[in-house]
Amino acid sequence: MSIRESYNSWASQYDSNINKTRDMEAVSLRENLHPFTFNNILEIGAGTGKNTSWLVDQAPKLTAVDFSEEMMAIAKTKFQDHPGIRFVQADITTPWNFTTEKFDLVTFSLVLEHIENLDHIFAEASKLLNRGGIVYIGELHPFRQYGGSKARFTTEEGEKVLEVYIHHLSEFVQTAACHGLQVFDAKEYFDNDDKTTVPRILVLLLSKS
Repeated sequence: MSIRESYNSWASQYDSNINKTRDMEAVSLRENLHPFTFNNILEIGAGTGKNTSWLVDQAPKLTAVDFSEEMMAIAKTKFQDHPGIRFVQADITTPWNFTTEKFDLVTFSLVLEHIENLDHIFAEASKLLNRGGIVYIGELHPFRQYGGSKARFTTEEGEKVLEVYIHHLSEFVQTAACHGLQVFDAKEYFDNDDKTTVPRILVLLLSKS
């Protein structure tokens, strides 16, 4: 099952499933971005709108992108009264022709584990990011992936495990740098804030100088 098909299938239960990774990443995004102000935001991997609900109040304009039309359909019903949001269904592994705007913030939430080629993603994000802008990355920590953790959900037909790729921390940093994006902050989030365990979420903040 492709990534798009998987998330289409997951969409109806995505908000109601118990999902520690989803919930912790939502917390991490808010904690890391609340000190900043933005005029125009590009949200990659908007899904059903778990972060859209916060981002919409952080800038006058928000473009919310997702590969899954079923996830996006749910998000659209939640924000139909918000004229500042534009929803786009797009495959980010192809050229980003869905906008000609420039952005102060580009966010990736639990997206990049499903992307094999980070070089293309960072190249496209950098093109659309204003100088001085920020890229937020919130991902399942690679340490979890080393142990075999993958995005998964249960259906009537059984458990569905999504296709994922492991990206080492060095790959994030070095690939971003190739496109003028420098890491200026990094954080790890742990279950129950227990730092003796393997972290669940990795957060990177990148800037374009």
